[in-house]
Amino acid sequence: MKDHKSPDHSLSRRGFIKTTAAAAAGLAIAGGASAGQGPAGQRPAGPAGQTPPAGAPLPAAKPSPDDLRVAIIGAGEQGRVLLESCLRIPGIRIAAVCDIWEYSRQYASGYVRKYGHNPAIYDDYRDLLAKEKSLAALIVATPDWMHAEQANAGLEAGLHVYCEKEMSNSLEKARSMVETQRRTGKLLQIGHQRRSNPRYIHAIDRLIRGKKLLGRVNIAYAQWNRSKADMLGWPKNYAIPQDKLQKYGYDSMVDFRNWRWYRRFGGGPIVDLGSHQIDLFGWVFGVNPSTVVASGGVDYYKNREWYDNVMAIFEFETAEGTARAFYQVQTTTKNGGFYETFMGDDGALQISEVPTRGNWAMREAHAPEWDSLVKDGLLQSEAPAIQKIDTRNIFVDVRVTAEAGRWPIPVDLAKPAHQPHLENFFNAIRLGTPLSCPAALAYESAVAVLKVNEAVHSRGLIRFRPEQFKA
Repeated sequence: MKDHKSPDHSLSRRGFIKTTAAAAAGLAIAGGASAGQGPAGQRPAGPAGQTPPAGAPLPAAKPSPDDLRVAIIGAGEQGRVLLESCLRIPGIRIAAVCDIWEYSRQYASGYVRKYGHNPAIYDDYRDLLAKEKSLAALIVATPDWMHAEQANAGLEAGLHVYCEKEMSNSLEKARSMVETQRRTGKLLQIGHQRRSNPRYIHAIDRLIRGKKLLGRVNIAYAQWNRSKADMLGWPKNYAIPQDKLQKYGYDSMVDFRNWRWYRRFGGGPIVDLGSHQIDLFGWVFGVNPSTVVASGGVDYYKNREWYDNVMAIFEFETAEGTARAFYQVQTTTKNGGFYETFMGDDGALQISEVPTRGNWAMREAHAPEWDSLVKDGLLQSEAPAIQKIDTRNIFVDVRVTAEAGRWPIPVDLAKPAHQPHLENFFNAIRLGTPLSCPAALAYESAVAVLKVNEAVHSRGLIRFRPEQFKA
């Protein structure tokens, strides 16, 4: 196991951004409960209540009686990504930071203090909930197996809860979260952040579903590919004592740092990454899947429990007929990165959280005109590139469809990817705005995603029943 450098006690902004950017893009599949590659967080909102654009320096936030006091459980890579976005939202006060690892507590608390926050520090979430009596909300960014226990405890304590996806590595535990939310009447937002991304809302709700831009959509494709990565290590002088590890359910630092690869703690790459994209299939088709079949295995990393490469095919019975969606996650090559494509008889639309990997529509030659959508600002126009080619010795198969141009989607996101989803959560608390991804909706996605691992194991077709999606 490699030794990692001790944490940079200066809490440099560059190190913080490097860590949060990696986690935000999902670049650390082997990431531990508290990855600790550097401090996390970026720029809090300015005193005038406006969120500065990316890259702008920020002054320290000034406390206000109207601030929502927020605590976070889990200050590892993903937790620091969420803190980074919270710091940029007006009226949010980080009141407490909880993590069982000193390394992560030090980074996260130290960074938010740089921006005028003074959080209390805890290593046990039960102490936090017992002592912090004026909180408005709780953020849960711990390993999947702890989500239900901690989210339920927060709801029972009278707090609104933002919980990272996947809801749990167990459908029984995920269902308990929905039940607790209903019983307490508190808000529970699950971290499928694409549901609040204005570019995805525009593409799916306005173009695909509203304007029927693609005609009948019957095919979807999505992927998330990563290059190979070693198991994560840790600074040896920051190893958690064995008795404390066991108190919190881990046998070793290897388990703790690499929990995503173990069945007790997570669901593997198809859950860590596929959750985001498989969730979009149901959004686009408007129904939950009817079947799934999958192939995968521990093909490359022989010392890990979860499948490192998975390919899955879902079927959806839509109002217009059967539709199919293919999904793959690879952890040995980054070829193609991550994006989603939706295809219909009038065109296709490719989209990604990273604008350079998609965010355009392609119109079939026979499709109705799109110029009116350009005039309405729903699309941008882009004609096919015309090249001068010597065609004397080129023979084109008559079965090849004529090349079509790409029409860019005219919506950008000049914020961290998780910020709109957190803004939606806080607006729901303050203003009653509907949540983008409430627990019951996220549970439907959890059923579809977690069943993929079952399909890989059984080597057979799994059929869904409609009642399975109801918590």
